[in-house]
Amino acid sequence: MCIIFFKFDPRPASKNAYRLILAANRDELYNRPSKAADFWGSSKEILSGLDLEEGKEGGSWLGITKRGKLAALTNYLEGRPNPDAQGRGFLVSNFLTDSLDSFSYLRKVASEGHLYNGFNLLTADFRASEDTVCYYGNKGSPEPIRLKAAGIYALSNSLLETPWRKLQHGKRRFTSVVDKTLPSDGLVQELLHVLNDEELANTVILIDSEDNVSFTERTMLNCDVTQWSTQSFHFKLRE
Repeated sequence: MCIIFFKFDPRPASKNAYRLILAANRDELYNRPSKAADFWGSSKEILSGLDLEEGKEGGSWLGITKRGKLAALTNYLEGRPNPDAQGRGFLVSNFLTDSLDSFSYLRKVASEGHLYNGFNLLTADFRASEDTVCYYGNKGSPEPIRLKAAGIYALSNSLLETPWRKLQHGKRRFTSVVDKTLPSDGLVQELLHVLNDEELANTVILIDSEDNVSFTERTMLNCDVTQWSTQSFHFKLRE
């Protein structure tokens, strides 16, 4: 079960507050080849994991750029996926390399949504002038939406905020953590505990009011739930 919890606050009240707190897991087949998160692209500006499966090389499920573009993907649970559909992971990597803003990009994706198996896609722009988070699911409304209200959101293998029991339970746990006053390291560790310890990868992204980004990925080694590797990246957003 893929899960993304995030708290979005485009105008945090205090100097030390976060514009974004995101916790996500990647629930894929353990033997599906992928590359752990790292910077890539011509200028090493993009930070994400990458799919290495044949025919889908270069796709991703979650990533962010140094200029504040962020995208996250979950698959939509459906009975019989089309084996000839386009790779959904390219929806993430294409946004991170594209010049379109988050809403314009999702409008473009919506016009081509029928070419893919079911998916949910979050795109965001974190900039000095304005923060924007948008959502589109090709099994829901034909148009993308802007998340205009600050708040806590949850997304899994159905449409945004679908009230599945496991999702609601996780959202309550996520909320209890982000409501605490914790240093960033402590916040990251508690959020990693909220995520399921038997999924392939857990990721926590923090963006604060001073444009500082923390990206932490916890990855399973050798398809063994007892072996994990954790790495963190820190950088400052730029225009």
